[in-house]
Amino acid sequence: MAAQTRALVSSQWLSEAIRNKLIGPKLRILDASWYLPKTKRDAKAEFVQKHIPGTSFFDIDDCSDKSSSFGHMLPTSSHFSQYVGDLGIGNDTHVVVYDTSDFGSYSAPRVWWMFRLFGHSLVSVLDGGMKNWQADDHPVTSEYSKPEGREFKATMNESWVKSYEDVLENIKTKQVRVVDARSAGRFRGVEPEPRDDTLPGHFPGAINMPFTSFMGDSGKELANEDLSKLFKEAGVDLEQPLWVTCGSGVTACHVVLAAHLLGYPGVSVYDGSWSEWFKRASPEHIISEGEGKKV
Repeated sequence: MAAQTRALVSSQWLSEAIRNKLIGPKLRILDASWYLPKTKRDAKAEFVQKHIPGTSFFDIDDCSDKSSSFGHMLPTSSHFSQYVGDLGIGNDTHVVVYDTSDFGSYSAPRVWWMFRLFGHSLVSVLDGGMKNWQADDHPVTSEYSKPEGREFKATMNESWVKSYEDVLENIKTKQVRVVDARSAGRFRGVEPEPRDDTLPGHFPGAINMPFTSFMGDSGKELANEDLSKLFKEAGVDLEQPLWVTCGSGVTACHVVLAAHLLGYPGVSVYDGSWSEWFKRASPEHIISEGEGKKV
């Protein structure tokens, strides 16, 4: 299978591509690191200090719908086209995305999914991210030269994005399985949400599959048979339609990636996720073992 079509590439593969001077208009690397304010980590400042050679920074907050009251909601096709074109990416560029989280991968699958959503299938996640890149003693640098801009034409697959109204309707009809990728404590309502204005819990009918469960201890993606077992144990039939949610639409994309690796590329994301749901839903649509939403 051509490297371009693999959803995951190894640090070995990428280091060889860098050594062979393949980084350029046909191959671009993006650091898509993003952190919640509570972590006190500044992804952009970290990028300036240290990144994989030839990498550009992809800012999830910058490439988003700034008019939304919710964080990093999806940009328009034209905004996305402009943003990635400025990073030297054209429609024939193989894009490799990674992040610097201690998990191995955290926000990179979100940017992988965004590229696919906007019609670009030549995109891969670096398996195990910066964590494994450094564990394998591959080089890092603080040097950066801005790539020459290219034209990128995005075409959005709108069926892959679900809204608050879609989820509300599905609670009535129970047509589609919805997986929530937050931690078990947040899902159950017994651990705090990272956003001060939001209490934990979940909406009726959601199934919990924490995003960390798709990776092994090293931070690399589990083997396909183990991913398959996870979905089976959670009672999720990948032959049926599947929607995913999380805190704000970022870690939900780990579920999309895992399903894609198993040959099911059409999973949809509820972009507003819990941060929107908690604010808009009525108390009976908030299930929590802790304190629920006050009427």
